[in-house]
Amino acid sequence: MTQKDYYSILGVSKTASQDELKKAYRKLAVKYHPDKNQGDKVSEEKFKEINEAYDVLRDDQKRAAYDRYGNDAFQGGGGGGGYTGGFNFTEGFPNFSEIFEEMFGGAFGYGAQTGQQHAAQPGSDLRYDLSISLEEAYRGGTTNLRFSTLVRCSACGGSGSEGSKKPAPCPTCGGRGSTRYNQGFITIEKTCQTCGGSGSILADPCKKCSGSGRIRGEKNLEITIPPGITSGGQIRILGEGEAGFKGAPAGNLFVVVTVLPHKVLVRRDNDLYCSVPISFTTAALGGEIKVPDLDGNDNVVKIPVGTQTGTKFKIKGKGMPILNSSRRGDFYVEVILETPVALSKRQRDILENFAGEKDDQTNHPQSSEFWKKLKEWIG
Repeated sequence: MTQKDYYSILGVSKTASQDELKKAYRKLAVKYHPDKNQGDKVSEEKFKEINEAYDVLRDDQKRAAYDRYGNDAFQGGGGGGGYTGGFNFTEGFPNFSEIFEEMFGGAFGYGAQTGQQHAAQPGSDLRYDLSISLEEAYRGGTTNLRFSTLVRCSACGGSGSEGSKKPAPCPTCGGRGSTRYNQGFITIEKTCQTCGGSGSILADPCKKCSGSGRIRGEKNLEITIPPGITSGGQIRILGEGEAGFKGAPAGNLFVVVTVLPHKVLVRRDNDLYCSVPISFTTAALGGEIKVPDLDGNDNVVKIPVGTQTGTKFKIKGKGMPILNSSRRGDFYVEVILETPVALSKRQRDILENFAGEKDDQTNHPQSSEFWKKLKEWIG
């Protein structure tokens, strides 16, 4: 009998790993499958060979026997038992779903269902866009939502059945909940359109919901907003989405939050910023200002003598709550020097006298430094 070189048939070396064998087999099985090469006897024989070779080499014991005795290991002698292939060729060739089932353990959704019904079609997830103020994001709390969606039918309790008769197996899919059809050389499985994937049909459908187990209705929910939530943050409420088909589980509700801009405060991550105008005299002579926070408390900020515009003062721990934490961000107060307008004659005289006083570098250090650099640059 002619000896078959299983390694050459698969195009791998004798030291090939199981992963290498699997990749080689997958490539060749798709290439030579009879569904793709209908009427081609050469491809048919090649397909038989690669399946026989892979079935031997993927099994460590069979592979060891083959490496030692060759094909004799599977002819009833030479130290091995009779060859038993992994596919029954007397009943036709394995289809693509069987190949994928063999290679990936059903990872692609192929393979027999053994009569087990698919789960009925669950309800869709819903999105609700919620706008809140910065104060609401700061404190958290509860709010009410109202929206229209598919809700469980009150007449049948979601079962879809009007009477007491139990559902009968679906005649289209035979109770499987799915149907299969071939498209070219690929077997496609899809949810049964007759029963919607439940595997059964109703003998007496509910008149209110027409057997679907759900109707259009209003939902009113109270949800909790966590302190510190940010714009774009999501709150998931399990089971509060669209009702499922014929009593299947409901979908989930996703509340997407937008925090509206504040009139005075600006949020950056978990910190708050506030720009406060101060007078020329306060900046020059020093003083203090009071700035309220989101708790409603006044924070006293001391302004040192000679404070420059744009100076920031940090109030630690007075920013936004950090989500799912007991910590908080900080509160930054930026002072902006306001130039006086509509001066009285007396105020103008005072400022003109001030301007007439002899300046030195200690009065205006920033100006002095700037003109020094400019002079060096121009040369």
